[in-house]
Amino acid sequence: MKYLSDIIEGLAFTELQGSADIEITAVVFDSRKVIPGSMFVAVKGTVVDGHDYILQAIKDGAVAVICEELPSRVTGEVDFLMVANSAIALGIVAANFYNNPSAQLKLVGITGTNGKTTIATLLYKLFRDLGYKCGLLSTVENQINGEVIPSTHTTPDPVELNKLMSDMVEQGCDYCFMEVSSHAIAQHRVAALKFTGGIFSNLTHDHLDYHKTFDSYLKAKKAFFDELPGNAFALTNIDDKNGSVMLQNTKAHKKTYGLKSMADYKARILENQFEGLLLQIDSDEVWFKMVGTFNAYNLLAVYAAAMLLEQDKTKILTSLSRLTGARGRFDYIVAPNKVIGIVDYAHSPDAIQNILSTIHDIRKGNEKVITVIGCGGDRDKAKRPIMAKAACEWSDRVILTSDNPRSEDPAQIIRDMEEGVDPAFKRYTVSIVDRHEAIKTACMLARPGDIVLIAGKGHEKYQEINGVKTHFDDMEELSEQFKLLV
Repeated sequence: MKYLSDIIEGLAFTELQGSADIEITAVVFDSRKVIPGSMFVAVKGTVVDGHDYILQAIKDGAVAVICEELPSRVTGEVDFLMVANSAIALGIVAANFYNNPSAQLKLVGITGTNGKTTIATLLYKLFRDLGYKCGLLSTVENQINGEVIPSTHTTPDPVELNKLMSDMVEQGCDYCFMEVSSHAIAQHRVAALKFTGGIFSNLTHDHLDYHKTFDSYLKAKKAFFDELPGNAFALTNIDDKNGSVMLQNTKAHKKTYGLKSMADYKARILENQFEGLLLQIDSDEVWFKMVGTFNAYNLLAVYAAAMLLEQDKTKILTSLSRLTGARGRFDYIVAPNKVIGIVDYAHSPDAIQNILSTIHDIRKGNEKVITVIGCGGDRDKAKRPIMAKAACEWSDRVILTSDNPRSEDPAQIIRDMEEGVDPAFKRYTVSIVDRHEAIKTACMLARPGDIVLIAGKGHEKYQEINGVKTHFDDMEELSEQFKLLV
């Protein structure tokens, strides 16, 4: 419980109706979570406008309201604060309510289209291995020093974010590593957080259903770096054509990493196999358990960030050489008849090309690559034909199937994907709506030594159809089918 005067510290409000000398029991922006004594922040969302629920929030016990527009009628003794942007205000008051936990941690944010989860997870594992207490906020799961907390969004809302970080502080954590999505940046979910550093992985086609244009998507990512303070570091992948853009207006210390370009932190791939990677990082040759050029970038980003966080170089590389990445990222198993199966979260055109080009680089001879791929419903439709095209260009056989169709007709999603299949590839492409049957078919088509890639869902353990989530785990499905291959 805190006084309103403490919670609104640093908040730019245009009008205050009432007294700042009242006690607040909770900060909420979902009217269904209001408890007596709450502060309700009316946020204008993409679907729902919190202003429509102000009166309900007051009825349920809210004693203070932050809003951009006052309601036409108000009953009861309630304090009102008028602000220009209630989403930004939510971040400020949530941080204040939980005693600004991000300022008590060394908080590092990772943004980009691909690699966020792997980089954040590796940093978390690395720093725990180095003896620190840490927190992780990621797509796969949130963790507080080993305790797993389920994750529902890549970046949680401001209230949950600050609550999680407050719990980290209470448990003595020194660091927090978090994914920062473009949605979170655009929606000001990271407003008022104090970052020690920011990392940019790459930028490719994704989320244009939300951002509408690639330029808007880029500007959302760049806004994160623009807001970094002067005592933070901004670490960017200089090999990405948008990497230097991220650094243009930042006040943070600018640092770069890359495999191809001149950079502050440089690496070179010496060997790339299914068993792992041999990299030369600066002057050291190190064997890692992870696979592919994309993971070489991820490992280099982690190494660079750890160096910027003043860790010992030898200890960093020794620990990283023992670690594996995030669940559902290039997880592979081998069937009794030597068919190789790979499950990966790749769900953008660039990610599909990355994973398949990696397989192409390390395959030994005439093995066939059979790819099972779908696209999510109620998401960026423009990428569907592009993903199918990429899958066809890098595979010997492709099975188009359902991912999470959500409220859309899965057959229509597949038809959208089929638009990207060149006529020359049509004879090697089949569409199977049922994902279970698609995976089963891929395994039946595979011969000893062939490679089966199941792309798109990775770590997810559900499939959402018509708003209903049912258990579905790509790795479980693949493992069951592999047991039948002899």
